Amino acid sequence: MGRGFGEPLENGHVVGVSGPWQHVLMNMKTKRRSFESGHFRKFLLIVDESQEVDAALYYAASRIQRSSGSLVMLYIIVPQEFQHWINVRQQQVEEETAKAKALFRLVRRKLNQAGFEDVAAEEVIREGSKGEEIRKLIDEDEDIAVFVLGASTDPAGPGPLVASLAAGTAAGSFPIPITIVPGTLELEDIQALA
Repeated sequence: MGRGFGEPLENGHVVGVSGPWQHVLMNMKTKRRSFESGHFRKFLLIVDESQEVDAALYYAASRIQRSSGSLVMLYIIVPQEFQHWINVRQQQVEEETAKAKALFRLVRRKLNQAGFEDVAAEEVIREGSKGEEIRKLIDEDEDIAVFVLGASTDPAGPGPLVASLAAGTAAGSFPIPITIVPGTLELEDIQALA
């Protein structure tokens, strides 16, 4: 049997649904507290199946290793447009949650194999539109200080998140710095730069 939206999953993950109040969160400016007593800097990373995730992952891990902090790995379940039956929606959430957990394990393995086994990482699963869920998480967590994105090497463009968040109209009003890592960089290059 599936879990309802807003109910905790194993490991404390919560699948939430955007509500009518979301615009309030997105318009509030949350003070960053990552360097205050009792807080620490977090690097936000979107986890998906794109190739450029590795470049962003290794860059964030290198920065954390050199300057402290932790990693927040975010997987966003984008709802299918036509979900007429609640069972279809629940099934999609269950399948996507299992996929997210598998990707988190894969990312953790990649970190360990690359020598970043000491990098602390949180796993967060959200449901909604990517842009809105990213902004909401940043607004909710005062310690998230840097958003790290990998740029696609595809000739069609840098990828939808880079195009919409970093190069689009949202770039000037984004609440934290966005670091864009070229997808062509290898681990050795990234470690020399981070």
